[in-house]
This record gives sequence, C-alpha cells and structure tokens, in this order.
Amino acid sequence: MVTAQDDGWAGVGWDWKDYDDIRRRLDQGADPEAWSGGRPLHRAAVFGSPEVVAELSRRVADVDALENGVTALWEAVVSRKPDNARALAAAGANPWRQSIGGWSPGRLSLAGPTPGLFAVPAGEHLTHAERAAAEEAMRLIGALGSFHYEGTGLACVAGIDAAEAVRRLEATPVQDEVVDEVLEDPYACEMDEILHVVGVTSVPGGCVVSQPWGYAPTMPGVLTRLSAGTVCYGLYANPKSGNQGSVARDGSIEDWDLNPGGGLYEGAASEEVLASYLYLYNPVAFSCSFVGLRLTDARAVIGPPDLCVQLPQRDYWRQSHR
Repeated sequence: MVTAQDDGWAGVGWDWKDYDDIRRRLDQGADPEAWSGGRPLHRAAVFGSPEVVAELSRRVADVDALENGVTALWEAVVSRKPDNARALAAAGANPWRQSIGGWSPGRLSLAGPTPGLFAVPAGEHLTHAERAAAEEAMRLIGALGSFHYEGTGLACVAGIDAAEAVRRLEATPVQDEVVDEVLEDPYACEMDEILHVVGVTSVPGGCVVSQPWGYAPTMPGVLTRLSAGTVCYGLYANPKSGNQGSVARDGSIEDWDLNPGGGLYEGAASEEVLASYLYLYNPVAFSCSFVGLRLTDARAVIGPPDLCVQLPQRDYWRQSHR
C-alpha cells in the first residue's frame, strides 16, 4: 500500500503503457495527480497507451489541469499521439482551450499529420500563411529524409550562394585528393588538420556551409561573416550535449544557446510555436526553414558539397567581424 512518503509510482519511469500495472497502482492508492514533480496524465499522454490515458482521466480532478502551462491533451497532440489525444477528448478534455502563443491543441493539430483529429467548430482554421508553413514543413522534412547528423555543424544562410559565402569567408579551395581523403573517413584525420575544412553548397533560397564532423560552421566568426546584410542560423549537433542553435543577423550574433527541433516552451510567440511543432525532432529542417532555405535533398548537409574549402586561420570566437 501507498505510504505518506510514497506517491505510489516508485519504479515507473517513462513507460506508461502497462494498463494492468497502472490500474493496480491506482487501486492501491497511487496519486493520480502527482508523479516525480509532474502529473501522471501528462506523462501518459506522451509515453502511455490510450487505455492508461483513459484510466487516469477517470481518476483526476481536472482532465485539463496544467503542467508547465499546458494540458495533457496539448502534450498528446504535440507528441503526435493521436490515439491518446482522442482518449483525452473523449474524457472531456477541451481541444480548443488556448495555450502557448494563443494556440489550442485542436488548432495546432490542423497543421500536423492528423488534421481530422477533432470536430472543428466554426471559426477555427489556419491562416493562409500557417497552412503554407505546414505544407512547406512536410515537403522539406520529406525532401531531407532520414540520415545520421550527430556531430554535424551547419550554417544556413539566406540570400547568398556558395560563391558569395566563400568570398565572405575568404576561404580557399581544397585540393581534390585532400577532399577525397577527408570525405571518405574524416575521423581517420587529425581534427586540427580538418577543423577548418568545410563544404559550401548553393540551395534554393541561399546556401549551406556544412561540416559533417565538427562545429566550424557555427563558430561566431563564421556566422557573423556569412550574415552580413542577411540572416544565418547555425546548428551544431553536439554528440555530448545535444543540438545547439544560434542566430546571426547582419554581422552580429543575435541569439544563442537555442534548441532547434527541441520542442515548445512557455512564453513562445505564435509563429515560434508553429515552427517548433512542425519541426519537432527535426533540427536540420528547422535550421533550414528558419532562414527560408528550400532544400530538395540532403546533399548540402551530408555531401558531397558544391565546393570544399579551407577557412583561413584566425580567431573565430569573436562575436562580430566589425
């Protein structure tokens, strides 16, 4: 039985699919309102089964209770768990309750893979711009496909082509035999020797500076040079600490320590909510979309690039080249 010091969920981590276990715990006094500082229903909405969601929904005082500013139904929609979302709606959760950035779970679902998830009341719809953004996200994610990007550094630049990027960086061509050696197995090379070797590729809307084995494209001195008169999004898929994003605009770092493709957060503006939802767990597509690049495949990211060049030796950790 549950004690005063125990909420009844000891041993339950992120797997909430075992209906018999969850029901047994609830019958023995497990708290339906609290788990490890959060709410069981929110965890089940993301990591559970529809049966567990339905059971917990019957036990809580308010199926639309908030955790971190959002309901369990919001979590189910954002996590692409339509069956859990349906179970919550059947239990009385409100799909049209506004949340982060003025979005409701129901309206957000109209931009996702299951737009028919809920009955849509009159007046609820996406704007033309929101619909276009949703369609482009689906196209871009499909065009990029699946590939290994951990350890990759990218600078996505709007409005300039590969040749202009090379000019701004004052980079020089790398000899073909060196390119072949590096591209064949970069991890067989000394990092000091190849850190300043990057690929540059023109794409619709601008260009991509890439390095599948390192962070060089995201160094502040690279981003600021590339962003003169335009905008640049840097992504480093850090194998140790996760995806790291930064924004440079017109020669200066505007934002950093971002988490592209990492989900939604309280206080986000409407357009940020939509972009985060559309590109959830797709940091490369998010980074390209942020500056309006419309890639048709993954070549600009994984190679071979249009140009393989070497950056000149300089201090790239200064935030501006001005």
